[in-house]
Amino acid sequence: MKSNKLIVFLLAALALIALPLVAQQFGQGWVRIMATALLYVLLALGLNIVVGYAGLLDLGFVAFYAVGAYMYALLASPHLFETFESIARVLPNGLHTPIWLVVPLAALLAAMAGALLGAPTLKLRGDYLAIVTLGFGEIIRVFMNNLEHPVNITNGPRGLDRIDSMRLFGFDFGKALTIGDFRIPSVTLYYYLFLVLVVFSVVICHRLELSRIGRAWMAIREDEIAAKAMGINTRNMKLLAFAMGATFGGVSGSMFAAFQGFVSPESFSLMESVMIVAMVVLGGLGHIPGVILGAVLLAALPEVLRYVAGPLQQLTGGRLDAAILRQLLIALAMISIMLLRPRGLWPSPEHGKAAPARGR
Repeated sequence: MKSNKLIVFLLAALALIALPLVAQQFGQGWVRIMATALLYVLLALGLNIVVGYAGLLDLGFVAFYAVGAYMYALLASPHLFETFESIARVLPNGLHTPIWLVVPLAALLAAMAGALLGAPTLKLRGDYLAIVTLGFGEIIRVFMNNLEHPVNITNGPRGLDRIDSMRLFGFDFGKALTIGDFRIPSVTLYYYLFLVLVVFSVVICHRLELSRIGRAWMAIREDEIAAKAMGINTRNMKLLAFAMGATFGGVSGSMFAAFQGFVSPESFSLMESVMIVAMVVLGGLGHIPGVILGAVLLAALPEVLRYVAGPLQQLTGGRLDAAILRQLLIALAMISIMLLRPRGLWPSPEHGKAAPARGR
């Protein structure tokens, strides 16, 4: 059994490594879609800790995504040096932040934001918690949108551009890598970087799920009063869930800023939060393979449907807008999935009393 699993993992690893090399033959756009899907997998894994493991409905998860993105954008763009002369005098060549510093900083800052959100919501559940977290996400977006006066920090709705690409020990992910006659574009290099982060995140989530902390989160999800009666410190466990989930959002936000080279408040709207929640729910709450499947499908589906919406628009004589038609197709796909698979596409196996009876 273990040897079979090892063979499957090796085949999957080889497929994931070869996939962008094959896809780039048909255009870099396909590789970009896959790299973006991996970013959403990171976000979905983080939200799965909060929603899937601890059972805390968080509709403001995109706030941590924004915190990580703006942190990297401010540290790796000339905006601060052009705005503040004192910073320009201290660092005349600018601050070109390496990845080994960016990732811990993004994780730490997002974790602090997660704890800040979790602290006032410890006694809230269900709909009330969802409304508060939704408000928190909107506050962060509005904050980034308006932090232009009296001191220009975020550049307001115009966003921050000229952001440095990721660098690791002198290696620049923003430049193509040439090996002999074979050229690997920058977008493919980012794909591999995101893939490494996703694998690392999956290992962390799996270890958390099997740990005492993971079991405590699931006990809180099933029955908070019973968990408290069993001696679980529900306050600390909830704060830890918010902080741990937020770290994934912060890291993926910093990667997004480097990948895009531009960030603005429009990238962190409420719709983004809703989509991330939908990825977790459609894939399967609390089940890592299901969450990954849901994230990949919902991240890639809008781009793939571009090729369907165009011909459908032509069939109607151009009377239907392609963008609206694409959103309609996405909504219909989501409704169909939830009707056919109410527990998600790949739900976690049932345990305990909910497990199906087996014949002896």
